Amino acid sequence: MPTQEMPWILIPLFFLVAALYSSIGHGGASGYLALFALSGMAAPSIIPAALVLNIAVAAISFFNYWRGGHLSLSLLLPFVVTSMPAAYLGGRMTVGDEALKFVLGVALLLVAARLLFFREIPQRSDSMRWIQRWALAAPIGFVLGLLSGIVGIGGGVFLSPVILLLGWAEIKGTAAVSSAFIVLNSVSGLIGHVARGTSIELPVGILVAVVVLGGFLGSRLGAQRLSTKLLQLALGLVLVVAGGKLILPWLV
Repeated sequence: MPTQEMPWILIPLFFLVAALYSSIGHGGASGYLALFALSGMAAPSIIPAALVLNIAVAAISFFNYWRGGHLSLSLLLPFVVTSMPAAYLGGRMTVGDEALKFVLGVALLLVAARLLFFREIPQRSDSMRWIQRWALAAPIGFVLGLLSGIVGIGGGVFLSPVILLLGWAEIKGTAAVSSAFIVLNSVSGLIGHVARGTSIELPVGILVAVVVLGGFLGSRLGAQRLSTKLLQLALGLVLVVAGGKLILPWLV
């Protein structure tokens, strides 16, 4: 996708997506992919671009939560030990343009469902032994890592509710693990895409600057729950439109 074809009117929306996602410890890849898709840019070259933006924003969230002492390495490790190699494999996989649009559309609809219908996840008590946790976390990490590499998301938007439902961490601990998970998977998936020869044909430097600013703002203002909920609702609807646009040709 030549650089000059980037719709510059989307720049404020990239800022908004980064601010929203960073407020809950995520990088925003699904939001960036939705913006690209709505603009007709659903080619393989958008995936490494989305991963770069994802790394930039999620790293900000990770640093803030890590500095606050919320990161649990014992919780993170069972997920990333399988997700990182899976993300690399996903990045190395060659997927045709039409198949990519379908997989990406389904992924966006899944994220939309997460944002629209599972915004408040009740935390449960953790009664699992460490071996049970590893047995469950490792395959979850593999699936999310593979999806991350193929589609260009970090997987944190799906990992967060899993951790909360299983009672493995509280809200801030979950955000810390999810942000680290996103960064590591996005880096691994990006390496896979680069190794396969996929090039970034977008003005990624400008976009990184925009989303980093949004990420700083979102991480500062994340405590404003009402506005965050409203933005999640709006973003969920955008993801429905973007995902539907991608899979509609497969349904008619």
